[in-house]
Amino acid sequence: MLPPDPSPSRLTAYEEPSDELLEFARAVATGLSDTPRWLPCRYLYDAKGSDLFDLICEQPEYYLTRTEASILDRCAHDIRSVTGPVTLIELGSGSSVKTGHLFAAYTAAAGTIRYVPVDVSHAALGDAVERIDKAHPEVEVSGIVGTYASAFPKFRDYSPTMVVFLGSTIGNLNRDESLDFWTRVSENLAEGDFFLLGIDLVKDPSVLEAAYNDAAGVTAEFTRNMFRRVNRELGADVDLGQIEHVATYNAEWQRIEISIRFLTRQDVLIAPVDHTITIPAGETVMTEISRKFVLSNMTEYLSHFGLSTKRVYTDENEMFAVLLLQREAE
Repeated sequence: MLPPDPSPSRLTAYEEPSDELLEFARAVATGLSDTPRWLPCRYLYDAKGSDLFDLICEQPEYYLTRTEASILDRCAHDIRSVTGPVTLIELGSGSSVKTGHLFAAYTAAAGTIRYVPVDVSHAALGDAVERIDKAHPEVEVSGIVGTYASAFPKFRDYSPTMVVFLGSTIGNLNRDESLDFWTRVSENLAEGDFFLLGIDLVKDPSVLEAAYNDAAGVTAEFTRNMFRRVNRELGADVDLGQIEHVATYNAEWQRIEISIRFLTRQDVLIAPVDHTITIPAGETVMTEISRKFVLSNMTEYLSHFGLSTKRVYTDENEMFAVLLLQREAE
């Protein structure tokens, strides 16, 4: 049976509406006033930023997306054989393109699959639902508008389920954020439910740095776009010609660190909170981290949250991995 036409009733919000502009302004003021300076990476993804990220995924240096997609293409039927029929809940679903490999495997086995994408953007989620309806009419889809945290309490409502978290997005969380994330996942998954996790693996630093410094400059434009948004929405008037993208690998922390370096001293006005921050020449503002993982360390770490590793899927060069995890008994 075909799912119904897209409508607002198929997108459910589980968070109270907030003043998004004021929240953005406060986050920018807090981050730029801190030492070292930083900005929350979620603000990279306005409409322009999302388009730029899609373009990043097409760059020859950026191996992550195509490598993960190839793993899912090869292994989706095995994943389905392990989990049996489940509801798929995808955190940070975006366009849901790679999830199409899972749709194919699960619908081949059972004819249909229920899919619950979770994303903070109502517009992006609505677009994704429409695309899925057209490309995969056999998928019964309804979305959750909200953060990961807002979706956690809903996990058990859909059990048996497999939560899907792809793209090595887990690498954008620092160690404290990661601890909180996995603690809450563990608390909210029902015994026997599954979690499908994509992680980027530690490798030659030159390969890692190239992936975030593509020759076409798309990633650099993606990072600068954060400050284009700050200018447009917060009246900051940052001179975009006097800032530069910097992405380097920190071997001690096993992570790529992405920042904007200010080439000249600039006074950054945050108009909604009537606050101006002076950033000296040469200082950096971190916009994103991307942690890289060692497989044995990661599986051991996850075991502390009651998540056993049922399958490990990698590419032939072991650049990327997809882990199929299952929630053990308390």
